[in-house]
Amino acid sequence: MLSIKNLHASVEDKEILKGINLEVKAGEVHAIMGPNGAGKSTLSSIIAGNENYEVNKGEIFLDGEEISELAPEERAHKGVFLSFQYPVEIPGVSVTNFIKTAINESRKAKGLEDMPANEMLKKIREKSELLEMDKKFLSRSLNEGFSGGEKKRNEIFQMAMLEPKIAILDETDSGLDIDALRIVANGVNKLKSQDNAVVVITHYQRLLDYIVPDFVHVLMDGKIVKSGDASLAVELEQKGYDWIKAEIQ
Repeated sequence: MLSIKNLHASVEDKEILKGINLEVKAGEVHAIMGPNGAGKSTLSSIIAGNENYEVNKGEIFLDGEEISELAPEERAHKGVFLSFQYPVEIPGVSVTNFIKTAINESRKAKGLEDMPANEMLKKIREKSELLEMDKKFLSRSLNEGFSGGEKKRNEIFQMAMLEPKIAILDETDSGLDIDALRIVANGVNKLKSQDNAVVVITHYQRLLDYIVPDFVHVLMDGKIVKSGDASLAVELEQKGYDWIKAEIQ
């Protein structure tokens, strides 16, 4: 599914990632944890193709295809989805119109015609019900005036509609109360399948009580320094990161 090999990356001549290796197979959930400034959000941005970062060395493969040179929209069309930590507001563009455009652009890239209107409406209805979204929500301008929970729920709704191969959730738990966290996590869990994979980037173990990972990776100073199962996240919550620093020194 997703394979990252010896990835080095920088921004404004400052090296952020210093040799990331990561293998994510279909059907798996991986959690990436680490202190502030470790490079977690940088990694998610680079996988998605953010052009503000420069890849100095290494390769990124999706289903065996090297995607490092592809534009962000090309990666999205091939099945890469990034849930932003701070989603952008787009006044005047409704949630429904935005998702219709995104789906049809993706279909166009695959040589398909636009999704028939009745099929689109059926899918919107099914996925919005899955995420317990009010119908009025869908007619609102994208993220304008949305609470933190509404923004994150909308991101997961987009994920549900686009059905990506690899979904990267960048601190999707930030700013969420317990109810919103539960709804968002339940949506992610319902969307998991043997045909897709999820990478969850988070500071806190509490999200992983709801979205249980198969693997947990600790990212520090631009490198993955420790990997384990879900119990590693519990240990991090109890001990913090200092014990890992001591362990690798």
